[in-house]
Amino acid sequence: QVQPVESGGGLVQAGDSLRLSCGASGGTFSSYAMAWFRQAPGKEREFVAAISTGGGNTLYADSVKGRFSISRDNAKSTVYLQMNSLQVEDTAVYYCAAHFPRGSLSPRRYDYPYWGQGTQVTVSS
Repeated sequence: QVQPVESGGGLVQAGDSLRLSCGASGGTFSSYAMAWFRQAPGKEREFVAAISTGGGNTLYADSVKGRFSISRDNAKSTVYLQMNSLQVEDTAVYYCAAHFPRGSLSPRRYDYPYWGQGTQVTVSS
């Protein structure tokens, strides 16, 4: 089974950009649909973006559409989240997740059985 590991978080200012990476060991990476979720203090974990096994299909939360971009490199077993025009409200722990796809991309956290430990993104004003 795949084990995601996130990296690339940090402290940035509002309006800056940041790219998160998620490497995955174990399993066949290209067989898994991948997604990013985030959880701010005191809030539920929420969907950010998802990408299909081959990278041809993507899905975004409305709150990040047009600012964030998800991509993957199956040769490197890595999925990325490019975050532009960051806002204070984007501050959260960002998690990478994986699942065997069944039909269309899922924004539901309970559809993803494999999770990384998370990486902190803090956006200051």
